[in-house]
Order: sequence, then C-alpha cells, then structure tokens
Amino acid sequence: MIRKLAMTPPVTPHTDTFAQRLADDGQELSRVALSTLQLNVGKMCNLACHHCHVEAGPKRTEIMTWEVMTRILGWIDEHRDRMDITVVDLTGGAPEMNPDFRRLVTELRQRGLHVLDRCNLTILLEAGYEDMAQFLAHHKVEIVASLPCYLEDNVDKQRGLGVFKGSIEALKLLNSVGYGREGTGLRLDLVYNPVGYGLPPGQESLEADYKRELSQRFGVQFNRLWTITNMPIKRFEHQLHRDGEYEAYMAKLLAAHNPANVDAVMCRSLVSVGWQGSVYDCDFNQMLLLPLEPAALNIFGPGSDERVVESTSGKLWAFTPEQLIGRPICTGEHCFGCTAGAGSSCTGALG
Repeated sequence: MIRKLAMTPPVTPHTDTFAQRLADDGQELSRVALSTLQLNVGKMCNLACHHCHVEAGPKRTEIMTWEVMTRILGWIDEHRDRMDITVVDLTGGAPEMNPDFRRLVTELRQRGLHVLDRCNLTILLEAGYEDMAQFLAHHKVEIVASLPCYLEDNVDKQRGLGVFKGSIEALKLLNSVGYGREGTGLRLDLVYNPVGYGLPPGQESLEADYKRELSQRFGVQFNRLWTITNMPIKRFEHQLHRDGEYEAYMAKLLAAHNPANVDAVMCRSLVSVGWQGSVYDCDFNQMLLLPLEPAALNIFGPGSDERVVESTSGKLWAFTPEQLIGRPICTGEHCFGCTAGAGSSCTGALG
C-alpha cells in the first residue's frame, strides 16, 4: 500500500505531470526507509556513451574528495543504528577513476556494508587499473556492469567503437578471479538498456538470451541481468530531440505508466549523494539539479549551474535519518521512466 503522509510535496520549477498523475490516482510518493546510499564519486570516465544521463567523459573533472568521503563515513557511523543502510552503491563516471576509490571501498567493507561498483568494464583494461579486478574480488564488491547488448554492433553504436570487444575481455578477466561463478559469492550483474527508443523487453527472458549467447560465444558467465529504461534526460534527451523523437518517447512512457510500480521505485528506500556531498532523491534528480534542499530557487532545476547547485545545496551530514525518511519525493516528467511497463530502477525491472 502507498503510505499517506500529511506533508507538503517539494516545490519544483516546472509543471510536474508525474505528481499530477499520482494525485489523479490517489497516490503519494515518499521515502519509507533508507537502506541504500548511492554515491556519485565523480563524473570522470574513460568513455562518453550516447545514453549517459550523467554526461560523464574523459574531460570531466568533478571528483569527490577524501574530505567529503570522510564526512559521509562519519555520518554513517553516527546514524547507522537509526536506519537500515546495508548497501552503498558507488557510481560515476567510472567510479574506479576516483583516486580515493580503493580507500573508500576498504572503509565501507570494514563497516560490513555491501558495496556495489557501477563498472563500465573497459576501465579494468586501462593502464593503472590492471589489478582492479583482484582488488574488487578481495573485498567482495558486487560488480554491476553495463552491457547494453550481446551483439557487437549494438554495443559499439551506443558506447563507442571497440567497447564491445573490450567489455568481453573485461568480463573474462572478472570470471577468471571468480566473478559470476557459482559458489564464489562474487556477484557480477549486467545491465541492459535499449539501444533505440523502445522500452526494455521482459527481464527474465532477455537474461536467458544473454546467458546463452555470452556463454556459447565467449565462455562468459554472470549472475543476473538488470533491464533499465533509458531516462529522457541529458545525453539521451538531446538524442531524442535531435531525432524528433522526444514527444513520441514521452507519450510511450506515459501510456505505459503502471501505478503498481510506484510502491517499488528506488527513491522510496534510497538517497543519492553528489560529488560534493549534496543530497538528492535519486541519481536522475541529481543530474537534473533537483536537490532535497536547494540554496535558492534561482539555482534549482535544469538550466542551472551544476557546480553552484552541488556546492551550495544541503549536505548529507546536515540531515538526520528522521529528516530523510518520510520525506516527500521531488518528482518530474522523467519519473515516468521508472514506472513505465515492468518498471525500472538501479537494480533492474520492478515487477
């Protein structure tokens, strides 16, 4: 059941068609728990994928410092007994490119937290990262790896020439240290997102296809496949507008909206933290510059200066768990990407 709260939803600087749809259906969206802390540790990446909602790339310089990481670790230590955090989800960019990535992982694992690494695979082949796979295995970090198709042409079309071959080589490397293999406890999950402008197919049937094709053609093994809808923001939004497909894509998301998915969207049990420590309801709101507590409305939302928003918005260590749990979620038209069809979250389909 959707929990009703007598709280005023956050004010957004645009027409919120998603909030209106929730109201029409008699629903409200709020955070009911806090089990996952998602940290964007920087926007630097060795790739510049067409669908990337972070707009990450080799020229991005935003990096979470060790000082910010220390504040986050201190916040976890201070409040952990008053919340249910069990997972820390490290994302980017390529999270491994943060110079303090290994130090952060070590500290999190020492606290008994389950760590996810959102890995683009090819970073494991770059100079200076040759032993990263072994490091991740030693600390039993779960790897969530992007592989938008098991066909070379489709992957290279979305992520760049040669990325598929590099990804397969990296997957074989991960298998060699135990990832994806039965009995090792080293989870390797792959992420699919559509190459075109459609919604993802059924997760279970596509997972079977992936496992068959990757095993037969390359001897690659993995645990689960997560299907994720392309969010109509940032690079993918630019692509939609370029091809004259934006209105059609949004109409498709709205038509496929499933009210039953509202109960399971990731923002109900997660908060997203930016590279300077500012807090957002989800990773997508972070990229749209919609923080929980903006410093001023004139730096709030798309079109704002992202460095100003991140540096001046409310920081994680300024909140208590009680101020985060039970709080209404800031929504927008992009939220239909999470509730369309089988639903979509950072851990795949919702149902």
